[in-house]
Amino acid sequence: MIPFVRELAFEYGRCDQVSPLIRRVIARNPGPFTYTGTGVYIVGSGEVAVIDPGPDQTEHLEALQAALSGERVTHVLVTHHHLDHSPLAHPLARLHGAKVYGLPAPSPYASDAPALEEGGDDRFRPDVTLADGDVLSGPGWTLEAITTPGHTSNHVCFALKEENALFAGDHIMGWSTTVITPPDGDMGDYFASLAKVRARDFDVLWPTHGAPIRDVAPFIDAYVAHRRAREAQILDALAAGLTTIKAMVPSLYAAVDPRLHPAAAHSVLAHMLQLVREGRVVSAGTAGLDAEYRLA
Repeated sequence: MIPFVRELAFEYGRCDQVSPLIRRVIARNPGPFTYTGTGVYIVGSGEVAVIDPGPDQTEHLEALQAALSGERVTHVLVTHHHLDHSPLAHPLARLHGAKVYGLPAPSPYASDAPALEEGGDDRFRPDVTLADGDVLSGPGWTLEAITTPGHTSNHVCFALKEENALFAGDHIMGWSTTVITPPDGDMGDYFASLAKVRARDFDVLWPTHGAPIRDVAPFIDAYVAHRRAREAQILDALAAGLTTIKAMVPSLYAAVDPRLHPAAAHSVLAHMLQLVREGRVVSAGTAGLDAEYRLA
């Protein structure tokens, strides 16, 4: 069982000091994929970095500007291109004369992916394209870019050296598992990125949605165990004669909000594609949502 952390004291638009170097403002965009909304992090004091500015909402921008009053934003950082993370990045950066840092959105592709609430900002392009290990700094704070593909191909987390903390974006969330939606999301990459973060031994993870994760190693281990258990369930379903993803989802995700079943189907597809790559499952024709599968 994943030890989810779902309690979060907040008010929309309020700026909360959540650690010595970190403040948070939560946007009013709650939903099945965003939980209470996008948590925007402000790092430092005086000259600051802003991580995942969130949706381009007037109310939200005004709340951020109030929180940043009298300060200079030197860096605007984006974990990935989804619409609950990136749209306000360039408008906020322009107001403060800052640059936007991250990885560009992947090229648009034909896909039968569901219209997720978070969606994708296919036009997102940072001013500065980051590489794994790049370091950004300001007075009293140091952030390291850690590339973590899986949820999306361009996902980046940011490590705060002074607090041994990680801004985890959607890579690891305390309230829920992370959706992996092919073709941009990749389960093999996701497992590798979880191991990469686990090896860093952070003291706390700050997801963009929901509360911080403070018992980090056991939480990541449970996250991985959950994915491996789902993988085993898929293999069991195949052994029981369920040969399509659509036939599997209602039983595999019986306890999940039905609104999330289209996304769940894509998560099963992500597992299935990885199992096919590993040679443990065979697809009749091109592997996809409507394909038939069998054990190798």
